[in-house]
Amino acid sequence: MQNLYYQLYLSYLEARKNKRNTNNQLAFEIDVETKLYELAQQITNKTYIPKPSIAFMVYKPVQREIFAVDFSDRVVNHLIYRCIYQDHVAPYLIPDSYSCRKGKGTLHGTKRLNHFIKSCSNNYKQEAYILKLDIKGYFMNMSHSILYNKVIQFLKPKIRYLGLDYTTLNFLLQKTIFTNVAIGCRIKGNRSNWKTLPKDKSLFSKPNGIGLPIGNLTSQVFGNIYLNQLDHYIKNTLQIKYYSRYVDDMVFVHKNKNLLKNIIPLVQSELDNIGLTIHPKNYTYSIIVKVLYF
Repeated sequence: MQNLYYQLYLSYLEARKNKRNTNNQLAFEIDVETKLYELAQQITNKTYIPKPSIAFMVYKPVQREIFAVDFSDRVVNHLIYRCIYQDHVAPYLIPDSYSCRKGKGTLHGTKRLNHFIKSCSNNYKQEAYILKLDIKGYFMNMSHSILYNKVIQFLKPKIRYLGLDYTTLNFLLQKTIFTNVAIGCRIKGNRSNWKTLPKDKSLFSKPNGIGLPIGNLTSQVFGNIYLNQLDHYIKNTLQIKYYSRYVDDMVFVHKNKNLLKNIIPLVQSELDNIGLTIHPKNYTYSIIVKVLYF
């Protein structure tokens, strides 16, 4: 338990970054030693239950529903991240998956895409085409059971994770993945704000076992894991060299336009297995853009 307390403390330090002086963080910090000890006891005794989230709306860049977890659960999210991601998940992701990875991100992804285009078009001297796909309601349509099975494949029962045994980590993953954040949550603002949000973009309209909250650290990590098998299928089976993904935005660059057209139903067939659909507005050949060449 002493090691668990220490790992929770380190996770607390990470969790409070960019959250200093928020009411939730300050309330936790007032008696941080006691709260971390209680959290360690709950995890050790397998009595830990995530607290109700706060639901609110954001409008930039588009209207979205956000569920903010309690700060204590934010600490647990960081503990899970520290236990599994860098050493046990990230090494098995394709290099060109960019979200929530150290040294990568939108800027890195943009540079890589530029490199793809230049390489595929022989420095803009030959024809090349770009295909962009994204998924309709990615986080809103993730299956909890499929996600859990994908995450657990990265773990081994005989390994300890920052000193935590497999059983304890598995318990935390189950509590985090299978908790329906829409149940018992507190609404920040006015419930009428949801009237302008399409039902398929809200967890309040999803059946139990479907959908993850946008914005949580674990949701970002799980977003990489959920499509990892698809990434390897595209890179290795379809042998698409110039392919990259940021969350659910997928970009393909190739010299053969017809090949890109044929990729779309193949990708959708793989997505059918995990309950996802290519965004209908992008399920069209018109998104295949020709690279200008000289």
